[in-house]
Amino acid sequence: MSSSLNFILDQVSKEKNIPREILIEAIESAMVTASKKKLGAAREIEASYDEETGEIELFEFVEVVEEVENSYYQITLHEAQEIDPETEIGDSLGLKLETDDFGRIAAQTAKQVIMQKIREAERESIYEEYHEKVGEIVNGSVQRVERGNLIVNLGTTEAILPRSETIPRENFRQGERIRAYLLKVEITAKGPKIVLSRSHPGFLIRLFEVEVPEIFEGVIKIMEATREPGIRSKIAVTTNDHDVDPVGACVGVRGSRVQNVVQELKGEKIDIIRWNPDPVRYVCNAISPAEINKIIIDEDRHAMEIVVLDEQLSLAIGRRGLNVRLAAKLTGWKLDVKSASRVADDFDKLFSPFTDIEGFNNTAMELLYDNGFRKLEDIAGSTVAELGDIIGTEGIDPEVLIERAAAEFHARKEAAENPVAEGEPAADKEADSATEAVSGDEPEDESGEVSEVEADSADDSETEVDTAAGDGVEPAVDSDEKPDAAADVEK
Repeated sequence: MSSSLNFILDQVSKEKNIPREILIEAIESAMVTASKKKLGAAREIEASYDEETGEIELFEFVEVVEEVENSYYQITLHEAQEIDPETEIGDSLGLKLETDDFGRIAAQTAKQVIMQKIREAERESIYEEYHEKVGEIVNGSVQRVERGNLIVNLGTTEAILPRSETIPRENFRQGERIRAYLLKVEITAKGPKIVLSRSHPGFLIRLFEVEVPEIFEGVIKIMEATREPGIRSKIAVTTNDHDVDPVGACVGVRGSRVQNVVQELKGEKIDIIRWNPDPVRYVCNAISPAEINKIIIDEDRHAMEIVVLDEQLSLAIGRRGLNVRLAAKLTGWKLDVKSASRVADDFDKLFSPFTDIEGFNNTAMELLYDNGFRKLEDIAGSTVAELGDIIGTEGIDPEVLIERAAAEFHARKEAAENPVAEGEPAADKEADSATEAVSGDEPEDESGEVSEVEADSADDSETEVDTAAGDGVEPAVDSDEKPDAAADVEK
């Protein structure tokens, strides 16, 4: 009996990964439940496992009294001293119970309790094992597909890989080996639920830790990573060792290291950039391979306006805005990319009403523009002190700017609300046009607000086409820091 029970406990402990102590506790609890089911629930019964004999012993505790009122819970002093001569009145005496005559029902009850305890212990063991592995890569094999989700066999348990956490257009066959990122472990009524992911940025980071020893050793540190799964991703790296090139180390000889990651991610393009504590230089690196001409920072909105040359606009924005969107996620800044020609047009339209004001030169205009003044109402709603702090008061009166901006804003607003404010001249003009059409004369080409609006629409269409045209062929890895030197930063 000793060797048999001990052998069973050892085998179950290894197979189910359950501590031996928990199994012994389960057996003791089952024996107590079975004995109470046979003898009565009110009985005070305890179980004890003997490691040497390998047996479970049951003891019923009764109180030693002078006169017995209930024989189930009490025993006389004389009877108690026959069992233990040192017993005194008031003591609790444990009487050993025989387990051979428990019967089939009690044995079945004990079996059910033991199985329930083992299942609970197994679930808790699985939860503890995989809860510690959250954020790591796990290996498994595809077991089956349920409602579009992959069920992955991890060896000791099963995990779920939701369709939403897979890389687009990737498919797996039954029995195929798979690597995934352990996203989370949840406790449910049916046991622990293990959720995997292949689209999480953490999966990209862990893959680089596997492929690049310098990252695993802590020489190179991954600061940030963001992904559009299956399409493109950006990862920012840095190091405190001046003899190590973090970008080059991640790329590997002839791109060997990064290509291994690309293959695992089903051809996803990866931009490896150098992290920088200066947010402006960091953004310049993140927006690469496009070269930045100028950056205007808005600290209050935590935003940056990026100005690039016209030929660099589509490259900076990327196909469907992917490049700038990933750069914004990577840096945490709101980024607005504009072409130099568009900025020049906006600049001219904003400050055209002020060209005749004495002392208001291009320097003052650029100072206002770089400090976030983009509309007439921005200037009209400011104060003299605010404008004076930006452009100064020598040679120009800020109050004049405010008055001019307010007048021009209200005039434009009134013109927009009442497009036919002239009345009779407009009617005469329509009559003249009708007369010219009847007589067969071609109307003269007129310039004015309508032409400007049409020109703006044409510019917008051209920008949209450039944006939708994509970024062409971009290098998957950018280790160049030229954008740092090319940026003209004005805070």
